[in-house]
Amino acid sequence: MSDLDLLTQSLARNVKRWRTERGFTLDALAARAGVSRGMLIQIEQARTNPSLGTVVKIGDALGVSITTLLDYEQGPKVRVVPAEQVVRLWHTDAGSYSRLLAGTEAPGPLEMWDWRLMPGESSRSDPHPAGTVEIAHVTAGELTLTVEGTEYRVPAGDSVTFEAGSAHEYGNQGDVPTEMVLTVSVPPVH
Repeated sequence: MSDLDLLTQSLARNVKRWRTERGFTLDALAARAGVSRGMLIQIEQARTNPSLGTVVKIGDALGVSITTLLDYEQGPKVRVVPAEQVVRLWHTDAGSYSRLLAGTEAPGPLEMWDWRLMPGESSRSDPHPAGTVEIAHVTAGELTLTVEGTEYRVPAGDSVTFEAGSAHEYGNQGDVPTEMVLTVSVPPVH
């Protein structure tokens, strides 16, 4: 099965799942997203590969990220996003662009941090509240992320998402500084 087939099936499954979870009929989602009911039916039946613009409209209407709609990786709590899998959403001939590095749902507080780790240094974090998710994008060096005793190497240009409800550690095992942008999404208090 090709990557395109996997994405088409994931989009079908995820649009239907989120539409049902939100309590939207096909007609209601079509109206919110500004796409035809027929297009939604084709998407939910995995019979079409819609444009990125259509996927963005549906994601916005459902209140979920594009990453969530296209995600076909099932199971792992940690997902490294290689640089070559970053989605370029917009670009100009002059060289401007926007890239979706990594995304996740953020129902509660969301923080963004700028980190620098010098060679040989690390920072350990106690578990955050259940449901907390972190996303890191490494801009220089290589991050060694340890979650539940397993090390994940994340080189410059790559991104990683993980569930931060267990102890974790950010480390630099290299010989140059590691720099990253880190976001933390904490679930709302009910």
